[in-house]
Amino acid sequence: MSALLDKMRRRAGRYLDVRTVPVRPGSGVFSLSFDDIPATAWTEAGPILAGHGIKATYYVCGGLESGANLDLPQFTTAHLQALYEAGHEVGCHTYSHANALRLSAADYAADLERNAAWVAERLDGHRMQTFAWPFGDVARGTKAVVADRFALGRGIRDGVNAASADRANLQAIGLESRRLPGYDLEALMAETAERKGWLIAYGHDVMDGPTPYGCTPDDLDRVIRLAKAAGLEIVPVGAAWARMQ
Repeated sequence: MSALLDKMRRRAGRYLDVRTVPVRPGSGVFSLSFDDIPATAWTEAGPILAGHGIKATYYVCGGLESGANLDLPQFTTAHLQALYEAGHEVGCHTYSHANALRLSAADYAADLERNAAWVAERLDGHRMQTFAWPFGDVARGTKAVVADRFALGRGIRDGVNAASADRANLQAIGLESRRLPGYDLEALMAETAERKGWLIAYGHDVMDGPTPYGCTPDDLDRVIRLAKAAGLEIVPVGAAWARMQ
């Protein structure tokens, strides 16, 4: 019964209370993002991004700093400061990796505020503008909280954002070993270019032998090369959003 209830609440959050906004960037856009920030999302992915001359969005949970998640070491404050100073966007992923199906709207808002204070203290007052839902789970009450606090929320529903989208739950594809075999990446890039849409990708760890939620360095390099070959502009999530306003 609990699993069924969670499924119903997840569906309600994702597909109800839709906050439709136009998505018309003028030409196809691609954004890379990393959730949680396992250490390798910076130590391995950072040099690849730099080699391609592009910036990404890193969605941070302050509570994971210097800890472990999925048995992998997570980012340190030094990593976070280095990627921020390198020009990458830092966005919010809650403080405690909070599941929207498990907290009240008020408790979720408090968790967001805690993360905001934690990040601002370490990044010279930086105020995060974009958000990514932990686990991709969205609840109606917390959706309103996120929509009021951030310019946008990024989810994990597969697809290209084109013509219009839900501002609080943008679609994205997973740069994850469990998902990548199911995508036709060339077709997705071509669709984004043809529809003048916005394709967002999210990942976690980047290493040889990744977790089911991560990808290899070659996977990351390939997706960037495919985006460039399709003529897509590659910019962080927040920068892409700003250009559409």
